[in-house]
Amino acid sequence: MRVIGLDHGLHHTGYGILNKENSKISCLGWGTVDTSPKLPFPKRLQKIYAELMEVISRWQPTEMVIESAIYAQNIKTALLMGHARGAALLAGVNSGLEIFEYAPTKIKSAVVGNGAATKEQVRFMMIRLLNLSDEKIPFDAADALAAGYCHLNQLKLAR
Repeated sequence: MRVIGLDHGLHHTGYGILNKENSKISCLGWGTVDTSPKLPFPKRLQKIYAELMEVISRWQPTEMVIESAIYAQNIKTALLMGHARGAALLAGVNSGLEIFEYAPTKIKSAVVGNGAATKEQVRFMMIRLLNLSDEKIPFDAADALAAGYCHLNQLKLAR
């Protein structure tokens, strides 16, 4: 089974591709879609969508895992994040992927054991759990890998 995990954001949308064979979860790739604040807002959303479509086309996952909608004290931040999330979801739906959503606290609990874990802790655990050699993996990509890892472990528990 191959999944794409996503950590949506307007400036940086992280993605991670995970594969599970038998009980072994491995990382096939990761990266970020980065947009510039100098671009018009619709062009930033278009870039997120287009680059995720390319990633999905390249890796051919069957499922997408994304954080559920977040709550932000700043309404403008919440709206911008929601737009980026919508572009990511549209890429998944238009690619025919089954989409799964998990709360950020559930994802963190699944990989760190603490729903209030820091980005540093999530990255540390993803490097260890997936035996990644690059210690400089961006936080957004590590969070995306964590979402996928959480999902693949949830499937194991459900069965």
